[in-house]
Amino acid sequence: MARQSKYPEEFRRQAAALVLDSGRTLRDVGRELGVNHETLRNWVDRMRQERDGGRLSDLAADERAELVRLRRQVAQLELEKEILKKAAVFFARETER
Repeated sequence: MARQSKYPEEFRRQAAALVLDSGRTLRDVGRELGVNHETLRNWVDRMRQERDGGRLSDLAADERAELVRLRRQVAQLELEKEILKKAAVFFARETER
């Protein structure tokens, strides 16, 4: 069961808008308003998702999946490169004999 916030919804929206629209840091705004910066971060993230129509989380998931795929591919290519380096050294030694 979710706990009821001690901050009214309108206050949360205005605080998040202040961070997004003013360019000030979460810590500065949080300190000024007397709100923990992590709490304020949650409000800002929620407002960003609302402004983007929820697309932010979809894009982030797609980007994460692509990032995982690309990291695997890079690891595979680096392994292949190391094997080719070792093979080149081996064959260079063999041709010197």
